[in-house]
Amino acid sequence: MAVEEDAEQSYLPQKKKSESDEDKRRKKIIPGSLMKALMRPGGGESNPSDGDQVIYHCTVRTLDGVVIQSTRSENGGKGIPVRDVLGKSKMILGLLEGIPSMLKGEVSMFKMKPQMHYAEDDCPVPVPSNFPKDDELHFEIELIDFSKVKVVCDDLGVLKKVVDEGQGWESPREPYEVKAWISAKTGDGKLILSHTEGEPYFFTFGKSEVPKGLEIGIGTMARKEKAIIYVRNQYLTPSPLLPEIEDYEEVHFEVELDHFIQVRDMLGDGRLIKRRLQDGKGEFPMDCPLHDSLLRVHYRGMLLNEVKTVFYDTRVDNQGDPLEFSSGEGMVPEGFEMCVRLMLPGEIALVTCPPDYAYDKFSRPPNVPEGAHVQWEIELLGFEMPKDWTGLNFQSIMDEAEKIRVTGNRLFKEGKFELAKAKYEKVLREFNHVNPQTDEEGKVFLDTRNLLHLNVALCFLKMGECRKSIEACNKVCNDFKLEPSLFSLFNGKMKFLMILLVFMRKDTSI
Repeated sequence: MAVEEDAEQSYLPQKKKSESDEDKRRKKIIPGSLMKALMRPGGGESNPSDGDQVIYHCTVRTLDGVVIQSTRSENGGKGIPVRDVLGKSKMILGLLEGIPSMLKGEVSMFKMKPQMHYAEDDCPVPVPSNFPKDDELHFEIELIDFSKVKVVCDDLGVLKKVVDEGQGWESPREPYEVKAWISAKTGDGKLILSHTEGEPYFFTFGKSEVPKGLEIGIGTMARKEKAIIYVRNQYLTPSPLLPEIEDYEEVHFEVELDHFIQVRDMLGDGRLIKRRLQDGKGEFPMDCPLHDSLLRVHYRGMLLNEVKTVFYDTRVDNQGDPLEFSSGEGMVPEGFEMCVRLMLPGEIALVTCPPDYAYDKFSRPPNVPEGAHVQWEIELLGFEMPKDWTGLNFQSIMDEAEKIRVTGNRLFKEGKFELAKAKYEKVLREFNHVNPQTDEEGKVFLDTRNLLHLNVALCFLKMGECRKSIEACNKVCNDFKLEPSLFSLFNGKMKFLMILLVFMRKDTSI
């Protein structure tokens, strides 16, 4: 029966692929309107196809041999071959149909009726000035090369051809620090830049230190990747790498991405910066301690003064032992923890931190002055994820919940209401998967859950968010059979206090 069903399924009408504009144009071709004569055979067995960049010289002649237009310098052109991307670039119909029939290195003559070049109805390519668009013409084409490319910009102003694949998936972006070997040629092959010896060229992404198009292309590369980045003149902005652009129509950059340093602007305003000095192990961000975990780090703290005074070093001041702390519990400065959560085991990072994310709101070491900007050099040795509640019995689950609740209470008393709320909400999320099996377990579970909702409500009150406090209280009021229409008349503080009065007979949380 299953086989019959599969067979029936295979005969169901298939949804037709939408017809492209190029396919519609090809339907205009009539026999005899495009003729091809092979002048020099090419090599290989493959032909260019949609998505390929084709590089070719083109010379247009009248039927009696007069040159009308050419890319070749010997025929009055600039010596720069044409670059098009099949299926993407705007091309005359005769070349759109003819070039995919050619091999690399081949030279062919295409005899075209007017409707196959610029006299085509709705031709997408502008007619060159003084061009005899209504004449039958010869188009001599030399297919120099073709290859797959990545279209980096939709207007085809930046394309990338991968020469050697890179390592990993990460690519540089603002404000990463990049080292790359770079050389550049004009479209006609003239060498204008060669930075391939000594040290790789160093630049900061997003600082306009390389031409805009080159930076966009490098932003698609992986570490150790080699590529050719084709940049048209609209993306050739002046930069320290190439100060004078002159009148280049396009530049071909050969790039080997030697290395890049991950730099993260943690706040988006340039004040809290994490700079990766040594790569860690694993995949970013999947193998980072994003969730609350027990972390082990070595770190060295420095003041941002002229001599970068060291005010603490775990390898010196902690008898060589690393610092162990649980994230999400306010045990280290906020800026410190934000950056460690985005590190991989084994990674070393340099963190530059403003005072309000360092020690102005945290217990300040005696040798750190008030309002000090600091740097931490941090090495993440490893971390342990919190215990998975899957498979635990009810009592073990409640014990784990109680530990987290107690931590939340400590944070609340320290005035760290956001962190406290996060602890209570973490338990409430876990409670969505807890199913009490007896009436007694159900009563314990319900009481604990309501206490947590009240704790969340009180955190919201302390944070000045009364509406959210009311929403948290609403999750509790039904359990006390309070009249909703009457209950809704009270504001957040009154609602919280009313529920708390009912709860006075219980062991309240805070």
